[in-house]
Amino acid sequence: MKSTHLSLIAGTVALAAITGFATLNAPGEPAAAEAGSASSLPVERSSLVCPAPSTSDLAETQYTSYTPPGSETAKGGGAKGEEGTAELKPALPVLDDDEVETDPKKIKKAEEAAKKAKAQADKPVLAVKEPGTPVLAEADGSAAPALVGTATGRLAPGWAAQQTTTVTAGGARGLLGVSCTAPDTDFWFPGVSTARSRQDYVHLTNPDDSAAVADIELFGAKGAVTSEVGDGVTVPARSSVALLLSTLTDEAVNDLTAHVTTRSGRVGGVVLTADDGSGADWLTAAADPSGTLVMPGIPADATSVQLVAFAPGENDADVKVQLMGKNTTFAPAGNDTLHIKSGMTATIDLKDITRGEPGSLRLTPVEKNRATPIVAALRVVRGTGAKQEIAYIPATGPVGARASVTDNRAKGSTLSLAAPAATAKVKVTTSAGSGGGEPAVETYTVKAGTTTAITPKPPAGLKGAYALTVETVSGGPVHASRALVLPEGGVQMFTIQTLPDDGGTVVVPSARQDLSVLDD
Repeated sequence: MKSTHLSLIAGTVALAAITGFATLNAPGEPAAAEAGSASSLPVERSSLVCPAPSTSDLAETQYTSYTPPGSETAKGGGAKGEEGTAELKPALPVLDDDEVETDPKKIKKAEEAAKKAKAQADKPVLAVKEPGTPVLAEADGSAAPALVGTATGRLAPGWAAQQTTTVTAGGARGLLGVSCTAPDTDFWFPGVSTARSRQDYVHLTNPDDSAAVADIELFGAKGAVTSEVGDGVTVPARSSVALLLSTLTDEAVNDLTAHVTTRSGRVGGVVLTADDGSGADWLTAAADPSGTLVMPGIPADATSVQLVAFAPGENDADVKVQLMGKNTTFAPAGNDTLHIKSGMTATIDLKDITRGEPGSLRLTPVEKNRATPIVAALRVVRGTGAKQEIAYIPATGPVGARASVTDNRAKGSTLSLAAPAATAKVKVTTSAGSGGGEPAVETYTVKAGTTTAITPKPPAGLKGAYALTVETVSGGPVHASRALVLPEGGVQMFTIQTLPDDGGTVVVPSARQDLSVLDD
C-alpha cells in the first residue's frame, strides 16, 4: 500500500495560510530563520467589542465602523477568496436569575422578553459593505447597547470601530470616545480611582458563546488594595457587565492601577471614569508592561497633566520623564525622573507641561541595563473651573504597518505623531465619508524626538464621518493618537484615542514541503 506524507511543518504553514490568525514558531526558535523564509498574509477573521455607551438619558451616541483598503491579496479575501462580512450586533442583556420565578404569567413575560432580546441581538447595528467606506449608526439615551462583532474575508484586515457619546449635563457630562477593542485575557488600567468624587466602572464584554470568568485587582501607592468582590466575576456569553470599582473595596483611593485577567474565556475591557468636577471619558487598557513607554498627543492647551505609572514585577523602576515637543525633547523641571516601587502606583503632577505646544510623553529607564517593565497612562484636563473636561492617553504601541481611527467630523480632529527614536516618514489617508466624499493621501516627516500635530483636511465633498489611516513609510517607530473636539455649552469637550498597529497581517513562515511517497 502506498501513502503520501506531508511534513508537519508544511502542514502547519498551510494551516496558518488558511486561518491567518497568528505567527507560528517552534518553541525557542526565532520568527524567521533566514531572509525570505517568511511572508505576511492578511488576517481572515477579526473580533471587536464596544461597551455600553452611557447610563444617562441625555446621552447621544454615534457608532462608526471601517475597514481600510488593503493589498490585492486582502481584497481577494486571502486564501479562500471570500468577500467577507463585518458586523457589530447588540450584546445580550444580563438577566437577574437569583430568584426562581413560579408565577406562570411572569415566566411567560420573561420568556417573551428573552426572545425579543435575542431577535434584536441578531440584527446588526453596523455592517461594513466594502473596504474604504465607513458606516455609521446613532442611538440615544441609556438604552444604547454594548456591541459584539466579527469581520471576515477581505473586511477583516484592519477592521476598526468607534463609539462617540455626548452627555451635556449631570455627573457624566462630557465627550466620551472609545475605539472598540479586540477581546483579550489581560488588561492594565493605570489612572482609575475609588475616591468619593469619582464613579469609575470597568466594563467587561464577552463576544463568545460561553461564559468568561474574570478577576480584578487594584493597586495603590501602598500596594495591593484589599478586595474580595473582584474575584471570579462571571461575564455571560455574548453579554457585557459593568462593575463600579468603589464597590470592590472599602478604601477610597485617588490614584489606582486596575489589573483585569480572565480565568476562562476572553473579554473586551475598558473603564468609564466620571469625575464630579471634570466630566467623564473612557480609559482604555495601557500597552503591555515595558521598560520604555510613549503616550502621544497631549493637547497644546492642556491645563493639567497627571502621569500614573505602576511596576508589576518584583523590581522597583527608575525612569526618565521626557516631553517630546514640537521641536525637541526635554525633561520637565523638577520631574525629570520617577521612582516606582514594585507592586505600587506612582503619580506625578506635570501641570501645564506643554505650555501652548503639542507634545508626547516618553518614559525610558534611567539605567539602560535595568529596563524594569512598567505600565502607565496620562490624565489630561483642558479648561478650568466649571468648564473643565478630561481625557486619557494610555501608553500605546507604535503604528507599525498601519492603524486607523474612525468617526472624524468636518471639524475638530487633530492627529498627533511622535517619533521617539529616529526620524520617520508616514502616510496619512483620509477616507471617503460615510455619506460621500473623495479620499485623499498626504505624507509627513516626523523628526526624531518630536511630536507633529496635524489638522487633517476632510475629504472633498465630505458627507457624514470619515476615517483616518496612518501607515509607516520609512524610518523609526511612530506613535499616534487622534483628539476629537466637539464644543458644547462653552466647554471644549474632547476625547483622545490612540492608534496602535491594527494587526491586519500576520507573519507566516515558509517551508519546503515533503511530499515523498513511501511504501509501507
